[in-house]
Amino acid sequence: MTLPLTIACGEYDRTRALFEGSVAIEGCAANFIPLAPEEIFYRAFTGGEFDVAELSLSTYLIQTARGECEYIGIPAFVSRSFRHSAFYVRSDRVGSPSDLVQARVGVPEYQVTAAVWARGILEDEYGVKPRDINWVTGGVEDLGRHEKVPIELPPEIRVETAPRPLAQMLADGEIDAILAPRAPSCFTNRVPNVTRLFEDYRAVEADYFRKTGIFPIMHLIGVRKSAVGVNPWLPGSLLKAFEHARRASLPTLSDATALHVSLPWLIAEAEWTRSVMGPEPWPYGVEANRRTIDVLLRYHFDQGLSCRLLTVDDIFAEGTHDHFRI
Repeated sequence: MTLPLTIACGEYDRTRALFEGSVAIEGCAANFIPLAPEEIFYRAFTGGEFDVAELSLSTYLIQTARGECEYIGIPAFVSRSFRHSAFYVRSDRVGSPSDLVQARVGVPEYQVTAAVWARGILEDEYGVKPRDINWVTGGVEDLGRHEKVPIELPPEIRVETAPRPLAQMLADGEIDAILAPRAPSCFTNRVPNVTRLFEDYRAVEADYFRKTGIFPIMHLIGVRKSAVGVNPWLPGSLLKAFEHARRASLPTLSDATALHVSLPWLIAEAEWTRSVMGPEPWPYGVEANRRTIDVLLRYHFDQGLSCRLLTVDDIFAEGTHDHFRI
């Protein structure tokens, strides 16, 4: 008898084989629901709505540290991104990371994983600590955004709620910078004096990887603990399937017969990426990502988001973090 599963996840190149059914999850009859990450996160963290879900790593860590999360993670990291490109600044005020000291910096939510990484990078690489900045939280383009789950921050962290959309505030000079995964409209519309802090961000991010070996993780896959309790084999089957789907996507990045992505220099980009990051730039599993995971766990605790310092044993299902081999 197969186990029915409802799985909410983004339909990426690395998950497409699962959506199409060319890669199956052993022992399961999966119903895949493609949704935007923000909707998945809200529905998963507030109601545990899905059997398996793509989860914000930061929010997952908050709930896990408190013992409140309905999900347990598997190390299939379906979303990753360098975050030097996520700093948008008033160029008439901010020309280097040190200029962010005492600045007002907008962020959609203090807890978003992109912000955790960016704050950690600011401190480790440039000596700017989270307490050195005045944080302004709210929607980048619209009002009404709030933290996915409640957080209690150390008293030295100053956070205020934005009275207007952050993009408007940056355009009008009411804040000095925005830290966000998506480019704000004031940047894409080329509002004067709004630019990226790191204009040649690809070069900066490549140097960061060469120095640290870190490719920041944003999301992981979570499976309901109640399902694992009844089916202890389930995390291993999920990890195996997500890994097979990831591998199935790799040949398309080097197939010049007909480009699979609408980028004219896709092949050159793939070759350049491998020259910087090696033949497996997007690995799953704990061992291949241990340094990245340990650094994020430290950032999360140091920034006051985790109430205790977590370990890999706390955040991944049993049997998925030892000697990952598929």
